[in-house]
Amino acid sequence: MLHPFVVFVPCMFKAASIGSTDVCRIRGTTSGARSHADATAGPQPIVPRLATPVTKHGSSRRRVLTPEQPTEPSLRSKRSHSQERVHAVTDTPPTPDLPVTPKPFAGIDVSKDFLDSACSDSPNTWRVANDPAGIASLVRQFQSLGPACIVIESTGGLERPLLSALLEADLPVALVNPAKVRHLAKGLSIMAKTDAIDARVLALFAQKATPRLLEKRPQIQAELDALVTCRRQLVKTRTEQANRQLTTFSKSAKKALQAVLNILDKQIAKLDKQIRDHIDSNDQWKHLDALIQSAPGAGNVLASTLVANLPELGHTESRQLTALVGVAPFNHDSGRFKGQRTIQGGRVDVRSVLYMATLAAMRCNPVIKNFGDRLIQAGKKRKVAIVACMRKFLILLNTMVRENLTWPQLNVVKNT
Repeated sequence: MLHPFVVFVPCMFKAASIGSTDVCRIRGTTSGARSHADATAGPQPIVPRLATPVTKHGSSRRRVLTPEQPTEPSLRSKRSHSQERVHAVTDTPPTPDLPVTPKPFAGIDVSKDFLDSACSDSPNTWRVANDPAGIASLVRQFQSLGPACIVIESTGGLERPLLSALLEADLPVALVNPAKVRHLAKGLSIMAKTDAIDARVLALFAQKATPRLLEKRPQIQAELDALVTCRRQLVKTRTEQANRQLTTFSKSAKKALQAVLNILDKQIAKLDKQIRDHIDSNDQWKHLDALIQSAPGAGNVLASTLVANLPELGHTESRQLTALVGVAPFNHDSGRFKGQRTIQGGRVDVRSVLYMATLAAMRCNPVIKNFGDRLIQAGKKRKVAIVACMRKFLILLNTMVRENLTWPQLNVVKNT
């Protein structure tokens, strides 16, 4: 007669033949090897266990869980032998990874009197006054929000106090072209235009376009940039007044315009001296200025403009630099149609000064002169040849600064 607590099942380790009486007993409290040995020895009675397991102090080795103990679902792959599953008991359950909240993107629409702001994670907008108190409160709000990027449009200089405050607070801010933002709005069928709508579109532009972030500049760099910009504006005003003087027949009007021209000449000369003093006060700028002016055709105006408005010179790949200045041709093709390549975009202030310097280089610089003559002889239009010479001149200047070479040390000059 069999024991009342004995359970017989077919052995999982040994295939039972037809008519065989070999059976094995499942034991969950022993290891896989021990269970296999017990199964081959024959059936043994299962000793009833207590409902509550008794904890005994023993060695510090890992404990083996019994089938009666509740366990958490294991992430390990299942094995064919359930007896070989050994789980380590830990005091604390694993903590699930918390979801990471993405940083919002923000946009600020700048006007003369107000600053309208919007974030990508909220449909609301808020407005503050465009004054020191309003800018300070806006900076504190964005410091608490921690945005991934803040986009501001170029607004003729009205955005500069806000940009300076955001950069001083180490906030990620980008200054973008208003035309690009408007193109995005039209592409999304946003035809209405208000300050609040513009702020939301700027936040969307920050999220979709990922513009390049601005870097904090030293005060001396900002001062040099302001001097170069002021000189360029005065030169433009002097050209306008000189053209008016040519078309004026009144002696009194010509006398008044001549007085304005005399004042402008004095102010431009004063700015030239201040720009030169700023460059000479910085050893790095002074060395960079000397490298640029070693090239025939490059003078004080081009050198100061590149130092102030093109800090990427010598640190950027040539193709990217030419596109940054706006002298890289872009394709205009569609299917079998091959359109004429044109230049567009870029920093117009740098490109304008580079244009005048290239005209001088095409007359007195042998490398640029020979390159331009070959293009014209090949049938290229003169404007196309000038733009190509501008691009080549800029690439050579970029190589000089990157390799710390003067113009006579360039291989292309040595081989000429």
